[in-house]
Amino acid sequence: MTSAPLLEFQNISFLIEDRPLFQGVCGSLTAGEALQINGSNGSGKTTLLQILATLKTMSSGTVSWRGNVASNNIPYRREMAYLGHQAGLKMALSPRQNLLWCNRLFSLDRSGEQITSVLHRMRVLNRADLPCSALSAGQLRRVALAALLLREACLWLLDEPFSALDIEGVDCLVSLLDEHRARGGVVVFSSHHDARMPNVGVLELAAQAGS
Repeated sequence: MTSAPLLEFQNISFLIEDRPLFQGVCGSLTAGEALQINGSNGSGKTTLLQILATLKTMSSGTVSWRGNVASNNIPYRREMAYLGHQAGLKMALSPRQNLLWCNRLFSLDRSGEQITSVLHRMRVLNRADLPCSALSAGQLRRVALAALLLREACLWLLDEPFSALDIEGVDCLVSLLDEHRARGGVVVFSSHHDARMPNVGVLELAAQAGS
């Protein structure tokens, strides 16, 4: 028996000054599935992810989670975590302080041991108490991924998650994605990187607004 989709989006279109950036975009993911969004620069990969994250309003179409409309859906937002190009960290704070802030912001009630554990998992525990302004771009990406782990969301929406990561970081992220899917999680991500994950669906976007 086929599992019911967790995330569905139908006929999504986004216009820029009355010209379509993309249109008629559809997708459906069940527990444990992943979808990679491909496309050239300017094709709308980030915009589509932001629409799925309810950060931008689509021109037309629908997004649903567990059969309910995702827009203004508080349960959906609780089960969804978005990681964009920017790490979303306070640069004057340390990685540990940023995760404590995330803990309070999302009312996670995680312990200090859990925060230490995710920093260790992302191999930035030796930088945990330095200001984020002293970290490299790759280390900042690792801290952002640690915050993602802290939330334990079912749906991960990731914009170029492999960006700035070294080989070790890429391997670590691939393992995280595999484990998340094995637990029944869902992943939608954009990347120019070969994720080296089996059974990943691909959605191709083609730039239209300038045509």
